[in-house]
Amino acid sequence: MRKVLAFGCFDILHMGHYTYLKNARKLGDKLIVVVARDSTIRKFKKREPVLDEESRRKLVESLKFVDSAVLGSAGDKYQIIKKMKPDVIALGYDQKQDEDTLKRKLKEMGVKAKVIRIRKSFNPKLYKSSVIIKRMMKMLKL
Repeated sequence: MRKVLAFGCFDILHMGHYTYLKNARKLGDKLIVVVARDSTIRKFKKREPVLDEESRRKLVESLKFVDSAVLGSAGDKYQIIKKMKPDVIALGYDQKQDEDTLKRKLKEMGVKAKVIRIRKSFNPKLYKSSVIIKRMMKMLKL
């Protein structure tokens, strides 16, 4: 059984996320999605999450092609990789994670996972989360 790990915030689940996860699922037999903690969104996106972490996790897990969704680590972001021991790590086209750094870290941890960048996107200009959230905030005058 080939286990695939995918990562993201998934703050307002949209077709871009759906496409990323659907393509990640095609890389193996089991798809586990790691959903970012609220604290991680605050730290890296410099904003409050729209939905809380458990709501986002449940929404992602409800997708029929997602086998399970788990919350990421609040500390060492690589801890979940070591715990899950995936065969494949699927990165989205717009995720900032450097592939070479990730491969080096996997080697240090003794995890033999293949890193695959999913290049196919649904419509990045329309469905990028940050764009959607900014539009919503503008509409709501927040």
